[in-house]
Amino acid sequence: MKYFKDTNDEVFAYELDGSQDHLIGDKIEITEEESKIYAIEKQKKINELFLSNLDTYDKKRIAEYPSIYDYVDAIVKNDQVQLQEYIDKCNAVKLKYPKP
Repeated sequence: MKYFKDTNDEVFAYELDGSQDHLIGDKIEITEEESKIYAIEKQKKINELFLSNLDTYDKKRIAEYPSIYDYVDAIVKNDQVQLQEYIDKCNAVKLKYPKP
């Protein structure tokens, strides 16, 4: 893939074979690593906007929930112990910050 960004810092990926070159227009070519950085920054902005609209208990829960990657890892490995630990951690957070 080859990566480009537009003036709004939106990132686009196109096939290396040139079959999508007509879509590039005046976008600026960037590296794959730069595309990842732009994606992370965009996600941070989305998260901040999302969090600003949540109730206090929601924000506290989100800050303390275990990583979703732990859940996915447990599912992929079919590790029932790890999965139960993840669920237990989530339930502990829910108890600590109950809905009003």
